[in-house]
Amino acid sequence: MTTVQFNIFSDFRNDFRTYCKKLSEEFSSILIPLQKSAAQKDTPDYPLENPVVYNTALDEITEQSQIRLIVIGDNPGKDEQLSKNQKYLVGQSGKIAASFFQKNPEFNTDFRKNAIILNKTPVHTAKTKHIKFLLSNGDEKIQKLILESQVYMAQKTAELHISLCRAAQTEAEKPEIFLVGYSELKKNGIFTEYKNELKKIYSSAPEEWKKVFVFQHFSMNRFSIDLKNFMLAQNNQDIVQAAHALGTIHKNEIWTLP
Repeated sequence: MTTVQFNIFSDFRNDFRTYCKKLSEEFSSILIPLQKSAAQKDTPDYPLENPVVYNTALDEITEQSQIRLIVIGDNPGKDEQLSKNQKYLVGQSGKIAASFFQKNPEFNTDFRKNAIILNKTPVHTAKTKHIKFLLSNGDEKIQKLILESQVYMAQKTAELHISLCRAAQTEAEKPEIFLVGYSELKKNGIFTEYKNELKKIYSSAPEEWKKVFVFQHFSMNRFSIDLKNFMLAQNNQDIVQAAHALGTIHKNEIWTLP
């Protein structure tokens, strides 16, 4: 990164770390019982250690880091919230993502070194769908937390991306956004607040918006399967070009739906 880019990132990182700490201090006592109850029906018992998760992998990024992607997942799961981890996309989905980029060097991206990994909310649930349980069974404070955390993440992520692009000295220094988790961005999906706020920020940044791509989630290999099927249908063997085309199609689908 350039010095200006790193300063932009550092400000974002400090703000995000402080935000997660504040949420954890304020909401842990009421979040943990709900998170445990949400997991009881379909998730084996696990140690719930961090109800709100800051991604400590951000602390490993330095001015010498070459950031090519901002990858946005859903929310921290079982592995991500463990105190020994406290990093995003380190479970099975993260392993699939890392393997994808390793197997496809055309992207020139090491998932653990060249990507800023964020989520649509830092609030943990064992499975993303459990957020609906929190919204349905939590009080007004919990409902407000879930929705406002999405707005916060959308605002801060969009501002970070736009600022990094505008501070770049070359085209190669402008990161792209890979926004994964297509289905929950649809109408009545869990992350519609995130979707709406994200587009609002980019309304004044049309050039940077072109670098935002939407995909299926990495889990269950849906990202790779969707991309492979698209390449076969289009008879396109350039995987980077195909990813950009597919990511743009999904983006347009998501933001043109009512």
